[in-house]
Amino acid sequence: MELKINLPENVKYLINKLTNSGYKAYAVGGCIRDSIMGLEPNDWDICTSAEPDMIVSVLGLPTIIKNGLRHGTVTVRFNGESYEITTFRTDGVYSDNRRPESVTFVTDVREDLSRRDFTVNALAYNETDGLIDCFGGLDDIKNRMIRCVGDPDKRFAEDGLRLMRAVRFASCLGFEIEEKTAQSIHNNRELLKNISAERITSELIKLLCGRNSEKILTDYPDLIGVFIPEILPMVGFSQQNPHHCYDVWIHTVKAVSFIEREPLLRIAALFHDIGKPDCFTADEHGTGHFHGHPKRSAELARDIMTRLRLDNKTIDDSEVLIKLHDLRPPAKDKNVRRLLSKTGKELFPKLLSLKKADALAQSSYMRAEKLRYIEQLRKVYEKVISSGDAYELKMLDINGKDLISSGMRPGKDMGSVLNELLSRVIEGELPNEKQTLLKAAQEIRNSLS
Repeated sequence: MELKINLPENVKYLINKLTNSGYKAYAVGGCIRDSIMGLEPNDWDICTSAEPDMIVSVLGLPTIIKNGLRHGTVTVRFNGESYEITTFRTDGVYSDNRRPESVTFVTDVREDLSRRDFTVNALAYNETDGLIDCFGGLDDIKNRMIRCVGDPDKRFAEDGLRLMRAVRFASCLGFEIEEKTAQSIHNNRELLKNISAERITSELIKLLCGRNSEKILTDYPDLIGVFIPEILPMVGFSQQNPHHCYDVWIHTVKAVSFIEREPLLRIAALFHDIGKPDCFTADEHGTGHFHGHPKRSAELARDIMTRLRLDNKTIDDSEVLIKLHDLRPPAKDKNVRRLLSKTGKELFPKLLSLKKADALAQSSYMRAEKLRYIEQLRKVYEKVISSGDAYELKMLDINGKDLISSGMRPGKDMGSVLNELLSRVIEGELPNEKQTLLKAAQEIRNSLS
């Protein structure tokens, strides 16, 4: 039975416009792969035998972006959507492991497909010719396999980012990586040194959030270690502790797999124990300890995330989660208020998620107790939030204007007074009531003078 793909009406219109003018045109690449798999494509790309100037002339659309003309690509806006349309081409020499120095336009789609990265992406389709599959991409989709088109070493040398794309596709699609392709990834991993941090980070985050991230992280720490060398000491590092049944790296990989597939959480899980090798000590019984590892892990994580060009909010929030992930205060109101003063309302549940993933990635020793404790913290958190207990300055029943009205001069001391008032409210030593707080503020101010 012939494979039929339902092309969007806009895509059919653009393809038909080109074919009716005497050119070949197909939807190509990931959109065809995803359609075959029953997934919703993120975007639809088109390839054609028409050269860029003819694409512009034939389509005659008011909005056509020509900034990719050198490589044969134009971007058209049609009915509110953007579509990349690229001329069939072969690539010249890749001197920078990123882009070809030149391209040659061709008229055969098969030549164009032969330059693509993986067989599952080297697919083209239109309603007249059906599926064009020269390299077994359909079989590899059915067999859930990532395989390079042609020689893997050549494909990766052309664009080093393909190393990350391979493991990202395997993670996100739940595919295996074909043996020769996998070996080439290990052999060519140093090519990533030629790739910008931003492009690597984009692929890394998608990999971490993929359904198959556990296997990829387990199998490719050497690849990840090219741009995050700080993980390499974790690999094979025995924890020598009854709470752990895995080395530091596999424990980390398990924690990543147990946490929700959200970028912030997966990043925090990846880095939550990265400082452990630096903090290891063994007692007289040979039991391993990692005193101070949350602080060290947070320091390393901030350096790494800054280097990887992550946004400031992700860096700041991850650092907070990593610093606090190993704290185990009694599940009491004041302790939760203390934690909330460091995390805020939105981040606190994410801290609980990290703590739970951490516990699930440990040995079975005391696991049930750890999980019960986390649920107790959650219940106290919900109680504190619903009660309106103060845990940050803006929740105090007084503010700087009130202190000025009471005779206090603006300045550094005012901030110290407000912080001390908040601390006492969090500890339950003072009620969050304006007159009581004003009286206490006067006493604190006198003690500072």
